[in-house]
Amino acid sequence: MESSLDKGALAGAAGASGATASASAAAGKPQARTVYSILGAISFSHLMNDMIQSLILAIYPMLKDNFSLSFGQIGLITLTYQITASLLQPLVGIYTDRHPKPYSLPVGMGFTLSGLLLMSVAPNFGVLLVAAALVGCGSSVFHPESSRVARMASGGKHGLAQSLFQVGGNAGSSLGPLLAALIVIPHGQRSIAWFSAAALVGILVLTQISRWYKQHPATKKARAGHVPHATLPRGKVAFAMSILVLLVFSKYFYLTSINSYFTFYLIDKFHLPVQAAQVHLFVFLAAVAAGTVIGGPVGDRIGRKYVIWVSILGVAPFTLLLPYANLFWTGVLTVIIGIVLASAFSAILVYAQELIPGKVGMVAGLFFGFAFGLGGIGAAVLGQLADSTSIAYVYKVCSFLPLLGILTVFLPDIEGKRVRG
Repeated sequence: MESSLDKGALAGAAGASGATASASAAAGKPQARTVYSILGAISFSHLMNDMIQSLILAIYPMLKDNFSLSFGQIGLITLTYQITASLLQPLVGIYTDRHPKPYSLPVGMGFTLSGLLLMSVAPNFGVLLVAAALVGCGSSVFHPESSRVARMASGGKHGLAQSLFQVGGNAGSSLGPLLAALIVIPHGQRSIAWFSAAALVGILVLTQISRWYKQHPATKKARAGHVPHATLPRGKVAFAMSILVLLVFSKYFYLTSINSYFTFYLIDKFHLPVQAAQVHLFVFLAAVAAGTVIGGPVGDRIGRKYVIWVSILGVAPFTLLLPYANLFWTGVLTVIIGIVLASAFSAILVYAQELIPGKVGMVAGLFFGFAFGLGGIGAAVLGQLADSTSIAYVYKVCSFLPLLGILTVFLPDIEGKRVRG
């Protein structure tokens, strides 16, 4: 791994040194060569990070039984994790935009390692909360900094880079519950420590990435205070960011309705056995992973704003049909919804980073943190709605959320201006 990363670093440095004077003068231009070794490494690290996070969520039933926890106490574990993982991310991003900390990546994974080990031996509920907070802190450092690395290694293919980075996280999230069922549940709480091996591998990989990150020209420019400024007035930037936040809200609230309650919906409406319902959920998650990979490169080719249009508003006809479909068409529609809707996040994130140049970490921290928070809030709100009405009613209400995609019309055409300039 070290040799391949070093080769990528040398090649990137060579590409940077060979750039023309006019290219180097252009604000915000990345190195010309896409460093796939770095993108692969950061995607793999994302897999490790998100696998550990989803593993912890998947072992809640075991923790509930071991410590005789109430549902309220389970909620406090989630709240503790979400607060540290969500609220700290933008703050980490703001700080590292001005003061790059390349070796914060392995340090962040070290927090996650500490949380895992502590959770494996936790004697009471209070220690469980501390362990969850440590894992959340690790995530809050990892996401904004690794998103910055993905942009540095993109060679201008920002959407592709973010898609490759995020698909690692999607894969890790899907692996966590499977590994919990195969390893942790049969062997008990102490087997959580076995996953410290994954965190250690992540630390080793991230250390190599940090060496490349430290030598990158963008890091040296940031330390010297050379930060590009937004070309739009501050008011227009704030308005555009508020629209993007609403679009992320519509996307993640809808995704939460599928991730958290789709199996219950299938069991309730079509009387499927649990195993068959889980297969449908797995197919949906696979479609989400495919959409994540597709969205970034398409955005690089045709423009991020068009992808946002199609992925948010374009999915509305399918979500509106879903509550009224039979089992066969429910399966077809959820695949389409997963592919189309998942393509949005890479486009939104890269668009926001270009809207506020020089604030890559802050933007990544804001949107990743917001997405984390919405996942937790959405699950709670939709659960309450299902309790007071029905699970079928939840899907009827959520089917209207993608109509918020019409707000995309108010986003400024920053990509068109950049091309004309």
